[in-house]
Order: sequence, then C-alpha cells, then structure tokens
Amino acid sequence: MFSYRHAFHAGNHADVLKHTVLIATLSHLLEKDTALTVVDTHAGAGLYRLDGDYAGTSGEAAEGVLRLLAPGGKATAKTAAKTAAKTTAKAATKPAADAPLAPALADYLALIGDFNPQGGARIYPGSPFIVQHLLREHDKLKLFELHPTDARTLDANIAQLEAGRQIAVLREDGFGSATKFLPPPSRRALVLCDPSYEIKSDYARVLDFVAEALKRFATGTYAIWYPIIPRPEAHDLPRRLKTMATKAGKPWLHATLTVKSSKIVTDAATGTSHRPGLPASGMFLINPPFTLKPLLAEALPQMAERLAQDRNATFSLDAGG
Repeated sequence: MFSYRHAFHAGNHADVLKHTVLIATLSHLLEKDTALTVVDTHAGAGLYRLDGDYAGTSGEAAEGVLRLLAPGGKATAKTAAKTAAKTTAKAATKPAADAPLAPALADYLALIGDFNPQGGARIYPGSPFIVQHLLREHDKLKLFELHPTDARTLDANIAQLEAGRQIAVLREDGFGSATKFLPPPSRRALVLCDPSYEIKSDYARVLDFVAEALKRFATGTYAIWYPIIPRPEAHDLPRRLKTMATKAGKPWLHATLTVKSSKIVTDAATGTSHRPGLPASGMFLINPPFTLKPLLAEALPQMAERLAQDRNATFSLDAGG
C-alpha cells in the first residue's frame, strides 16, 4: 500500500503539467482579497532533491523540468518572465521550440527559480510548497499524507516555514477526511487531488471523493491529476468526471500531455519486452478559472514540443459547461 514514493518522479513531465496548471489556477484565485483555502489530498513530502538518491535513480526530471531549463533554446527560470513578456505576433508563428516561452510555463519556471537562486533545479517544490509560496497570510493550506516516511518528511519540511496555523499537516486519508474542510468559512477553496493510482481502487475513490465534495461545496474549484496508461479505469476517469460536472451544471476543463508512445518495446538483441515509463497524464478541473484555457492553449504545444521523447508527443485541451 505504501510502496509509491513521489520522490522518484519529482520534476517529471507529469509534474510540469500538474504544477503549471496549479500555479495558473491559484494565481487567478488569489486575485480576490477574500481568503482562500487550499486542500491537498495527497501532499507527498513537499520538497525534493533532484540530485538526491530517489530522483537521481529514476532520472525522470531530466525529461521534465531539467529539459525546460537546459540551454540551447530551452528557457531558464531566471529569464523566463522576461522571455514571456517579449512574446509577439511574429514569434507566435515560429515553431514551439523557438518561440518565446508561454506565460504559464514562464510562471512555472520562475517559481522553480525562486527555490533555486543559484540556478538550475536542485530543489524541486512539490504542490504543498508551490501553494505555500503563493499564498497570502490570511489564506489556509490543508495537507493530507498517509505514507509514513513522506508524512514525517512533510512535517519536518513544513516546520521550517514557521507558518503557524496557516498550514495544517494531517496524517489522514485525504479521500476520507479532506471534505471536512468544505465549505471553508470564506466560501472559497481550491482542492487538488492527485493520488498515486498505484492501487486500482484509487480511480473509483477519486470519483466518490469529487462527488461528495461537490455536494458539500458546489462552487469550489477542483483539480484532479491522473496518469494516462493502458488501463480502462484511467481512460474512463475523465469521461466520468465530465459527466459528473455536466450533471451538476458546472464548467470543466480537461488538459492532457503525451510525451511518448505507450506501446510495449521489444529489444531486438535480447528479445525481452518492457513497457516504457509513464507516457502521458491529464488534469481535469471543475469550476476552473476562465483564464486557464487560453493560458494552456499557449503552454501545451510548447510542453509537447520541448518534452517530446518520440514522435508520438502531443496534447489536448477541451472545456465545457
């Protein structure tokens, strides 16, 4: 049950998509003065060392955030904001690899840069630290994590912030407990739900959780990350979330990023077969900010272009309601 560790996957292409969407969504919600509560149902350890044992072993960040930060046309966090500001109509006609960085990606890399003042991305912030970095003093952050090791690490990492009562770390099942904070006193909330899906039942639990959350707080913003893998439940999840949102009369947005083929690869020399790592992932939002779709319409083509691992790299963006 507790074998999954996000430290092995920190900074990969799925994190690039998830955290770009998270930052763009949160930035819009924070434009209003009223306090915002953010609930993270599967918080992880909060901070990760990309040069550490876990991330270094998998090397997934090299095909994600580190590729975006690499020289030779790949923007750096230090110059990201300046590059985005120079976007022109002429530049928009260039191939994605040569075009100035899309604003949403620029914001993502700029935030990574805030955690790495010496450059690069030795430290990678998970969603708890991304959110805390952007929140104001009167906002609240509720973090759920059950993995024993990650929960202890999260406690220690959060303690260094000396954030007091602004942040609550709960060693509870986010699926079963997170809805107790809905609706918050301010009636404004963003809920991030991104379990590992290591257990097949997670897909059904996501649907049950979102259904219950919408009953309690229909106007909250809900962001659900999921892997796109050859499993019926993975392909069924966004369809069922769309049906749920439509029946509730709520707007929705669905973005996906594919970086490579999901087909099983056979080594011609040895005859051994293996399935490649995670080929794609998606973000499904209910009650998304109206600003999110145009931001992703610019950012997703660049993600697919710059993070492509083979010719099957692509993206999709759909919305309704």
